[in-house]
Amino acid sequence: MARFPPLLLLLAVLSCRQGANDKSAASGAASAAASAGSAASGTASAAPAGENRSSSTKSRVSYAQGFTIDYFDHYKEVKILNHSAASTDTVDFLLLPAGSAIPAGHPRAQVIRIPVQSMIVSGSTHIAQADFTGVANRIAGVGNGQYVINPIVREGLRTGRVRQVGLENNLNNELVISMQPGVVMTMINPDAASGGYKTLTDAGIPVLPNADWLETTPLGKAEWVKLMGALTDREELVNRKFDSVVQAYQRLTAVGKTAAVRPSVIIGMPFKGTWYTPAGGSYMAQLLRDAGATYHWFDTRGTGSLALAFETVAPEALTAEFWLDVGDVNSRAAILAQDTRFGAFRSFRSDAIYNYNRRVNDAGSSDYWETGAVNPQWVLADLIRILHPGALPADTLIYYKRIE
Repeated sequence: MARFPPLLLLLAVLSCRQGANDKSAASGAASAAASAGSAASGTASAAPAGENRSSSTKSRVSYAQGFTIDYFDHYKEVKILNHSAASTDTVDFLLLPAGSAIPAGHPRAQVIRIPVQSMIVSGSTHIAQADFTGVANRIAGVGNGQYVINPIVREGLRTGRVRQVGLENNLNNELVISMQPGVVMTMINPDAASGGYKTLTDAGIPVLPNADWLETTPLGKAEWVKLMGALTDREELVNRKFDSVVQAYQRLTAVGKTAAVRPSVIIGMPFKGTWYTPAGGSYMAQLLRDAGATYHWFDTRGTGSLALAFETVAPEALTAEFWLDVGDVNSRAAILAQDTRFGAFRSFRSDAIYNYNRRVNDAGSSDYWETGAVNPQWVLADLIRILHPGALPADTLIYYKRIE
């Protein structure tokens, strides 16, 4: 389960009637952050008692660009979309109740029997999606256990109920086939969905690429929980919970976008001489916009990262008010040990460096990459509290902490 880079920023309120609206937004954000406390402290979900598990409720995809769900009389059809090519390609899946006949007209579709009772997942976000859906206890295998935060899955790894199966080219096909999971969820690009996993698909095990990492908005990335809901017949629960995420996120965005002051921010740290920072069309850049930040590269093209020289970033870094997402470092001394020039940055001199390592497991993996992926409102609340102290009712951070 790979770890990847992060996000940033926010504040403010209007006045009179708008002031009341902002106060309501801040209050809603505080409520969302408070509920985050239980998740951030390791609360995980098995099957909630009394939840509707039938597939009569439908999910509508509104923010994600990478998948669709269509509902028919006796089955569902999921398409994983690849937008990287000149035209949009799709990988087709039919979600069928056990024992039901396969409908005609889908010669290339993989069949997944639902509700899925056992799954193997590759990414930290897949674990979070399962937990959000209340089915973390159905995870039978993970790619690499060292990145896992979820207590249900960690306990499964400890007892042997959950197996480590390897990642991508190092996947243990023999082990996976012996486990007979209902689906293997991967992190591969949809255009590579079949080639590397032919051994599994030939053995009748469906391999589903979860491309949430290609989404360019926080709500789009989080909405992949609806795919997990469709696989497990839990649309009603997932729809209700996701609607709450959207409402909380939008309330916070209203606070960020009305900020009277927009602090300047730099992101990341050089790696082998190259400084990777979010491109203007990326998921992380959108978080910064929603937080009400000033970011020098907002107008650049691309949905991933910009690979820049230190000398290109340095002029902005020297004056930026905040420095966020500095990777694996945990102290100012460690930052200086990498490059003494960092000591000249305004953020270093003013003690305004923050990293997403408040909650980590014993291997140093951050819950930011797990629960933060399906709860962008909690990440956004953190950023607002960092960049705009006092904009929200409480200043307790969930994922971030100041580097000292």
